[in-house]
Amino acid sequence: MSNLALFSLKDRKYAALLFVIVLAGCTLSPTPTPSTRLIEPWLEILPASQDESVPSQLSPDENQNLPSLPVAVLGTPTPDPFREPPQLRTEAENYIVQPGDSLNSIAIQFGVSANRIVQANAILNPDILSVWQALYIPAPQPQPPGSSHKILPDSELVFGPANIYVDIYSVVEHWHGYLRGYVEEVEGVEMSGAGIIHLVARRYSVNPLLLLGLLEYQGGWLTQYEPSPQSRLYPMGYVAYSWEGLFPQLSWAADQLNLGFYRWRADWSGPYILTDGYVINPGLGINAGTAGVQQLFSQLYPAEAWRQIVGEAGFALTYADLFGDPFERRVEPLQPADLKQPTLQLPIEDGFVWSFTGGPHSAWGDYAGWAALDFAPPGNAFGCIISNEWVVAAADALVVRAENGEVLLDLDGDGYEQTGWVLLYMHIESRHRVQAGTVLQAGDLIGHASCEGGVTTGTHLHLARKYNGEWIPADGPIPFEMDGWVSSGAEWPYDGYLSKGSVVLEACACRNEFNQISR
Repeated sequence: MSNLALFSLKDRKYAALLFVIVLAGCTLSPTPTPSTRLIEPWLEILPASQDESVPSQLSPDENQNLPSLPVAVLGTPTPDPFREPPQLRTEAENYIVQPGDSLNSIAIQFGVSANRIVQANAILNPDILSVWQALYIPAPQPQPPGSSHKILPDSELVFGPANIYVDIYSVVEHWHGYLRGYVEEVEGVEMSGAGIIHLVARRYSVNPLLLLGLLEYQGGWLTQYEPSPQSRLYPMGYVAYSWEGLFPQLSWAADQLNLGFYRWRADWSGPYILTDGYVINPGLGINAGTAGVQQLFSQLYPAEAWRQIVGEAGFALTYADLFGDPFERRVEPLQPADLKQPTLQLPIEDGFVWSFTGGPHSAWGDYAGWAALDFAPPGNAFGCIISNEWVVAAADALVVRAENGEVLLDLDGDGYEQTGWVLLYMHIESRHRVQAGTVLQAGDLIGHASCEGGVTTGTHLHLARKYNGEWIPADGPIPFEMDGWVSSGAEWPYDGYLSKGSVVLEACACRNEFNQISR
């Protein structure tokens, strides 16, 4: 979650420098071949129309159809316009470390792995660089482009409309593998394997079936009763200190899926930087969902193995064997061409002055699009303080979730966070917090900003939007607009602006005359 207190900004511009370099890899795991294809009533292809009706939770006296969803389209699945791959550098270069640089950001800038820079410069501690330090940057090791095989439609990567009838607990129960009886303590609470899948899927807005498919492909957790000791410790194959266990491994995987998905949405065209140092541009014609899966595997395998896994005979076969052809249940487009944000007000009470402390940055984790903005309550205290000022509803909505610092507002009132417009309020204190199932009008009280939930060093509200399960960037073509204030991004995450007419506020991890906002 947001790392913003009222202290410092960090990291690079999302579209340009959002690529994490993972220094740990693993050996190639055998591809499991489950003998039973999973087709159950709770995993049906979404029909084009629904005859059933359910009571509308915003209008309890009336009945309405289940949510009106986009339907699968004929023709080429998940079309994507051609984009020119980048020209890869062919010569070694020298570089002087600048303030704010990290080894990862430098590696991304020059299209090489961080490990190659470490080796070329005999760096003892890759976490420590000195400003003005001279570095030798070796030339990349380019290979031919990757596979153009589309692994997933975009709707199969996000926690969106294709998931509303999926009962993940029943899916896990169907198989008699290791995951079925798995239990792990997560944030002080003992959770089942299915519960952890569901938790990560909701937080990162990633398809739980995709997480299950990856867990099976990497470690056999769905079909094998006794996976190897290595896969029980690192079920996704990401071998790194403090990332042991199912919840950390799934969280890392979901973040990588989002990295590939949202940077592709932001017109990134390559290259992937693999664990063996090779760099590979994506194949022509892939889509954002496929880019998400390719990104994940690029951080786990060397080039030759990666090509096999992301090709037609790799992970896609296992996923289809488990859950059927994902393109048969695709929902397109996730974002209609004429999509517009509904009318929103600022999430603060009338007459109170808050600080605009965070411009566009990740909605959850590190790579869930630049969908979020941050606001700090009035007062001069810093750090995790108790605030009595109220956060309010930005629109009429149904509260579909209120737990662990999170409050999710469903703006279409159908009761599904996977469909339509949804607002995520994060770091809402449990004291006085609104309850799930509550119907709100714009301006109704939600709770108090705090440090609860996620990782933060200062009391604030983290606010993000998603539509049909996809995080909507605050610096993209559909900016946040609240009471006429319109968001825009800058070079760095957390930096950015809110503009209203000729008045421009700049986000600052501070309180000053240029970031004060009220309604």
